[in-house]
Amino acid sequence: MDLSTFFIQMLNGIQQGLLLFLIASGLTLVFGIMHIINLAHGALYMIGAYMAFWLTSVLGNFWLAALAALPIALLLGITLEKLLIQRIYKRDHLDQVLLTFGLILVFDAMQSILWGNDVHSVPIPESLRGAIVLTENLEYPVYRLFLSGICVAIAIAMYVILQRTRLGMIIRGGTSNREMVQALGINISWTHTLVFAVGTTLAAFAGVLAAPISSVYPGMGNEVLIICFVVVVIGGIGSIKGAFLGALMVGLTSTWGAVLVPHFAGAVVYTLMAVIVLWKPRGLFA
Repeated sequence: MDLSTFFIQMLNGIQQGLLLFLIASGLTLVFGIMHIINLAHGALYMIGAYMAFWLTSVLGNFWLAALAALPIALLLGITLEKLLIQRIYKRDHLDQVLLTFGLILVFDAMQSILWGNDVHSVPIPESLRGAIVLTENLEYPVYRLFLSGICVAIAIAMYVILQRTRLGMIIRGGTSNREMVQALGINISWTHTLVFAVGTTLAAFAGVLAAPISSVYPGMGNEVLIICFVVVVIGGIGSIKGAFLGALMVGLTSTWGAVLVPHFAGAVVYTLMAVIVLWKPRGLFA
């Protein structure tokens, strides 16, 4: 393997890991802060990809479609939390699993009714269709680099908000001692609504960004949900820093596993998770 091929595989692994972080960060927020097991998180990723396909067709511009998808996803998250999720905060985890699994079925049915069961594609924006030339025979798409930059910017913004702002202090305080935060006059229920809505928006936005580099098809969220739970377990529940590092580890391991041991590529990521859990049962940054 020459240096250029090695460099491209590293870029592929990092890009895959950063996209996984964007999806898993919303999952770890909801799971770690609200203690809600949201099995419908992958379906929200699928809904984001379908919104990218639909809105790009309607508006004729991917950037306008991405901007329009954000408030729709935010409103969807607020509606789900207010109508459904609020009712299961004090219920058993089994009730959470049953409710969110039911949401998967609802979203899959909605997708089938609204957009059909065909496989669709979303064109890469014209301004980002180029490629960076590495050698005479190897190039790397500009859009993938752009996607990685967006994911890094969102990761930095999330870390700063959670660790350096009053809102982040309230969110972390509500996780540690909900009653004390309420006694200080803070409406913790709206804080939880905000967290769930942001988690929903992150998953949907990841679907929007991924649509131009992957097909949009029914059930695409189910595949990504399992790997996102692996990222959360490796990084530590509720940790944005852990989700970032865990996603990069999973992305690189998956990419190099497919290159070096293609027959066992599916097991490599789960082997990594098993090793991490044996070493640190609560994850890297619990």
